Amino acid sequence: MTNEELRDSYGINKIISSEYDKSLAAACYNGTFVGKRTRDGVLVYKGIPYAKPPVGPLRWKKPRLPGRDLGVYEAYYNGKTPIQTEWETERASYYPQGENCLYLNIWVNETCRIEDKTVMVFFHGGSYGWGGTADPLYDGKAFVKENPDIILVTVGYRTGLMGFVDFSRVPGGKDYPDAPNLGIWDQVAALRWVQKNIHVFGGDPDSVTIFGESAGGGSVSLLPITPVAKGLFRRVIAESGSVALTFSKEECQSFTKRLLEASGAKTMDDLLALSEEELKKINQEINQYNNFPQRDGVLIPEEPYESYMNGETANIDFLMGSNANESNYWVGELGGIAAYRLGIPVMFENDVKKFHPVDQLRVRKFMEAQNNHPVWRMAEFYNEVMFRLPMIRQAEGHARRGGKVYLYYWTKESVLPYRKACHAVELAYVFGNVDETIYTGEKADPVLTKRVMNMWANFARTGDPSIEGKEWPEYRDHRSVMVIGDRIHVERDPKSEQRKRLTPVLRYHLNGSYADMNYKVPYIFGMATAVGAVVLSIATGVLLHRKL
Repeated sequence: MTNEELRDSYGINKIISSEYDKSLAAACYNGTFVGKRTRDGVLVYKGIPYAKPPVGPLRWKKPRLPGRDLGVYEAYYNGKTPIQTEWETERASYYPQGENCLYLNIWVNETCRIEDKTVMVFFHGGSYGWGGTADPLYDGKAFVKENPDIILVTVGYRTGLMGFVDFSRVPGGKDYPDAPNLGIWDQVAALRWVQKNIHVFGGDPDSVTIFGESAGGGSVSLLPITPVAKGLFRRVIAESGSVALTFSKEECQSFTKRLLEASGAKTMDDLLALSEEELKKINQEINQYNNFPQRDGVLIPEEPYESYMNGETANIDFLMGSNANESNYWVGELGGIAAYRLGIPVMFENDVKKFHPVDQLRVRKFMEAQNNHPVWRMAEFYNEVMFRLPMIRQAEGHARRGGKVYLYYWTKESVLPYRKACHAVELAYVFGNVDETIYTGEKADPVLTKRVMNMWANFARTGDPSIEGKEWPEYRDHRSVMVIGDRIHVERDPKSEQRKRLTPVLRYHLNGSYADMNYKVPYIFGMATAVGAVVLSIATGVLLHRKL
């Protein structure tokens, strides 16, 4: 599907006032929704509202659950994508956007007649500033066709300037205390809707697994330690995302300042007076600096790892993992290898200069232990401290308190230049959408795809991702990890020396934030000398306008 076709697929779900096919209807609390049937027996429901539209007086407010509704509605079209900048690797950004974006999609395989099906609820990634349910990569048809006893749900939530903004220092902002984490509140509202309604589709509300990738992986890592989400799910699959993808209260202030400057607003009344179209234009300027969820000490703990360490998550089963070359994803996002070779060092030197000298020494020894180009050493540093090690820290705490947890390490590579086993490369395999090549660069291996889908489904069903011929041990003292690539096998404590050396620096909560990045660093001066100020100027400009 091209971007133009994606735009053209938009439609508005209408009230049905005439006869309709009762076999396609689901009578939910907030309306009866009539879906469509595919030729192979998959029922598809798109654009079901799980909350009241967050518009008008509800802008920047916590989501409100919809009231009881006896009407009958089409469920044919995706709800609108949250407001965001159009971006080539975020396909949903080309679908019509708007504030009214709190909708979910459901896939049910009607060929399976069992009652109380297992439910899997997916939260998309996109750096908490992009993404949406319209992305064809997240289409659930292939997954439920392969696993007919699973019901798959995908959820849209507010992102960027509508979903994660701190107004605490803006006049009138005290009336918007939930604004820094509205996207997470939206996810909680969606899960409450699932608990109340999924039985209508044949799903078991007591067997819900939440899963997500990148920001979605971060979300499903935060929801187990969010008090208001307790009891809404049983299992978690976190792909390339963890509690590390959060901001402190202070880090959130830069985005608020940019929003005020770009809009000319001085107060909350000024911001509320902005039209949706004005917000979209403002977003074009500031989207790349959007916030992550805030460690506010209310919804999200200020020290989220401690929640895993003290047993708050012990009754939940976890499957977590990261990819071998997560950071290589940004080769494409930054516009190519030349900009990447400048961008990673800039971020690295900005981050490490904040470390205590003892931790700077740890990093230096980590770098010296590798024998490749310095840029790839820095990339591996971020593979570890932003992705693999935060996930391991969560797993360690969970397992020590008696919780069940399984870990994977993805090594199956993309064929795109320099990407290797990059961030998001596993998504086509997980959903079974083998023709979606935006991250893989080629059609996904159908054999590996089937095995991965079955691992994820088995975990959702039973809490154990093992499949026939591949027993997957829990992650405990022996630190067993399933390596998923051209060969699927178990390794004990892979990259153990890197883990031991870098785990202490997790206390700095490195998260990829570059809103206040200083480009006057030694590496850049060295590059300027080597390749000339003109090249430096061009590459730095690229960095400033490409999202991380």
